[in-house]
Formats: sequence, C-alpha cells, structure tokens
Amino acid sequence: MGFINQCKQWFDNTPQQTQTIDIYSPVSGEIVSIEQVPDIVFAEKIVGDGLAITPHGSTIHAPVDGTIGKIFETNHAFSIVTKEGVELFIHFGVGTVELQGTGFSRLVEQGAEVHIGDPILQFDLNFIQEQVTSTVTPVVIANMDAIQGLSKKKGSVTAKQDILFSVTI
Repeated sequence: MGFINQCKQWFDNTPQQTQTIDIYSPVSGEIVSIEQVPDIVFAEKIVGDGLAITPHGSTIHAPVDGTIGKIFETNHAFSIVTKEGVELFIHFGVGTVELQGTGFSRLVEQGAEVHIGDPILQFDLNFIQEQVTSTVTPVVIANMDAIQGLSKKKGSVTAKQDILFSVTI
C-alpha cells in the first residue's frame, strides 16, 4: 500500500451508517425483562439479549419481515433472519420442549419468507399452562455481536401492532 493510500486509510473517519430495525411483538401480553425468565439460558443472556412476554391469545406472529431460519420439531421455538442480518430467536415458554409438540401447530415451514404479523405458530395456552413451568416467551437477538444498540419497551404489547424493542445495526 502506498503512503498516500495509507494516509487516506488512517484519516478516513467517515462515520459508519447505522440503521434501526423495529421488532414488533409476536404475541400479545405483558413484557417481562429477559433477566426474569425462569430459565438460566435466557436470564443470563446466553442465547442473546431481548425481552420476554407473558402471552395472551393463541398465535405467535412474525415480529419482522424476514426468512424463517429454523422451526424446532416440537414447534415451540423458531428463528427468523431479517434482510439486514438480524437473527431473532422466539421460544415459547419454559419446559415446552418436553411437550413434544403437543399444544402447538406450525403454520409455516423453514425457509418461508414472512412479513410482520404473519402467523407462524398456534398454541393452546390453557393446555400448555397446565403442563409447564412457565409460558413466558423470550424474544432474543441471537447474533448480538452484529448489534450496536438495543432499545427495550415496557408494559403491555399487542401482537403485530406494538414495537417490543428496536435494534441499531
């Protein structure tokens, strides 16, 4: 590299362009901090950072426009990736994997292109509440290394309508 190019590289302080992406609530309910999820993997942010929701209703919707990355065989959890590369992981409840899919119905398949509000999974809330430790549903960013900032909301949320959190990439 020549001296002039090296100098240009040293002094090129062009700010990186940031972008904010709104993550909508995939289910209606009450927001719970991720640290209060009764599962250490989520509470200690091992999977990623985000929020959780104590759900109402019977459907989990796409929180962003993106591609379904993985839907677990038991239909209790899935990932979705935005075109900007943000990877979200939505996990219904604690102990739900042990239900082996009972109480859940898949509405889309892996690889499907979805838009905010599209139904992804249906669930029988009453049945599941009787069977598991908790129905608190974490919504986390699985690739936090790609995130510059995270703005979390509080209170109640309505699926498809309210922003749960915003990320800056």
